Amino acid sequence: MHNLDLIMTLAGGFVGALSLGYLTHRLGWSPIVGYLLAGILVGPHTPGFVADRAMAEQLAEVGVILLMFGVGLHFHLKDLIAVRGIAVLGALAQSSVATALSAAIFHRMGMSWTQGIVVGMALSVASTVVLVRVLSDNGQLHSPTGRIAIGWLVMEDIFTVFVLVLLPVLFSATGQQTHRSLPGAIGIASLKLSIFIVFTLVVGGRFLPRLLTIIAATRSRELFTLSVLAIALGVAVGSAYVFDVSMALGAFLAGMVVGQSEFSARAGSEALPMRDAFAVMFFLSVGMLFDPRQAFESPGLIAATLAVVLIGKPLAAVLIVAVLGYSFRIGVGVALVLAQIGEFSFLLAALGIKLGALPASTMNPIIAVAIASIMLNPIIYRLVGPLDRFVERHPFLWRLLNRKGAAEVKQQDSLKGEGAPTHRAVIVGYGPIGRLVTRILHENGIESTVIEMNLDTIRALRAEGFRTVYGDANRREVLEQAGIHSAASFILSASGTAGAAEAVRAAREINPGIHVVARADYLSEAATLRKAGAAEVFSGEGEVAVAIAGSILAHLGATPDQLDESRARIRLGLQGADV
Repeated sequence: MHNLDLIMTLAGGFVGALSLGYLTHRLGWSPIVGYLLAGILVGPHTPGFVADRAMAEQLAEVGVILLMFGVGLHFHLKDLIAVRGIAVLGALAQSSVATALSAAIFHRMGMSWTQGIVVGMALSVASTVVLVRVLSDNGQLHSPTGRIAIGWLVMEDIFTVFVLVLLPVLFSATGQQTHRSLPGAIGIASLKLSIFIVFTLVVGGRFLPRLLTIIAATRSRELFTLSVLAIALGVAVGSAYVFDVSMALGAFLAGMVVGQSEFSARAGSEALPMRDAFAVMFFLSVGMLFDPRQAFESPGLIAATLAVVLIGKPLAAVLIVAVLGYSFRIGVGVALVLAQIGEFSFLLAALGIKLGALPASTMNPIIAVAIASIMLNPIIYRLVGPLDRFVERHPFLWRLLNRKGAAEVKQQDSLKGEGAPTHRAVIVGYGPIGRLVTRILHENGIESTVIEMNLDTIRALRAEGFRTVYGDANRREVLEQAGIHSAASFILSASGTAGAAEAVRAAREINPGIHVVARADYLSEAATLRKAGAAEVFSGEGEVAVAIAGSILAHLGATPDQLDESRARIRLGLQGADV
């Protein structure tokens, strides 16, 4: 029966999420809205099918771990260090403002100051899942706004870990405050966090890449996928049980370690496609917690809570970013993407209720605001452009919110990520053909990035100074890391129609204007590649036919112009016969 409940929860949840996610996407909203509505429909507070909430929450936790691991893969330590100033100060200041504002508002609505502070701390933390999804959907994940927002969120998560550790010390089981062990608790929490971070980045930085090298040498895709999942989940669980650190933070640091190695692209492409499915379970689990009847009983409390999240937090973030000297466009982007609450908010509220610091009735308004803010956040984020243009039309506001000069602001907003690829061609495969093409392009001043599955070849090319990506080219993550979005040409020098066709389709989706040249072993494969989006396809059979025909015509006395015309006519005829 237990297994049947699990299958029913997965089936009912995914079918509902697919149906409503597709509907909301067609209506121009984010599919996230559909996932939340599906969670409400399969939850215990609406009629019809009821999914197992406990199982959904467990699956959602796996989704958060895999998502944070994926973020860590692409968020290198140098990026975190580059935004440490604004991330630390911004997260601390915004959390303080949100907490103080919440305490003042909820105190006037009948709560104690202590209860208002606990609720405020819960409202100060944004959802990792929502932030990453919104930034990804808008192509901003690796922009200056994305790097600052993620660094800001990481700092919020670290602060939240401190709060989760300190709340049991501050409150006894009856909800009475105690300060006797506060300094000791802060010291222990700081020590555990420091040891964990150093252990993960230093020891893990030496051990994990060596482990992946051993696994990659087996050339088994299943073992490699399993090893990456084991690292993500193993480090996450170990961080919680050994160091009392959140599993999400542990998974993020594990991803950063793997992301520093040559396995970054392959790990992201082969081991993490399931993260999206598990992330859907997070939204479903949030929707299942919502009780619509209770929402109608306390509309004022919900409205006040929503105002803190959608107005108070963004205004504080915009002002903080402006004071620190960043442009308004970056400030409003960071502010709006953080204008929501999520998984850590539920953890803090649940712990507060367990310790007696909050009444049980507090959870429903927090869930209602989480659902509303998560639903609205993808829509609100689209206001970044209009708000920036509005400020530009008002010189006083522009000078107030852009402390730097116009030239500096323009330069700052146009920055690309450090190490962003500047090549003009992406080449798949480094066999004899790929090697020759790479050399010809290099001799003509065209920078190339080679995608290859042979680890020894990758290391040899990197030693020679070439840009390389280790992974399968038919995976979107690998193409993105290779910089396909900024490339002028995509050259598939390796054979294999099925994978090549998928690679062509993915490349055209990322960069519709890219020129694709593909190799096919047989004429019958050429049509498939052209249908996928290849502009030119050269097959071994076709080129042999052209060469033989050219040789015969030359022997019979054909002129060079006649030979060129005949070759062109033969190739055109072969294109019509390659079906």
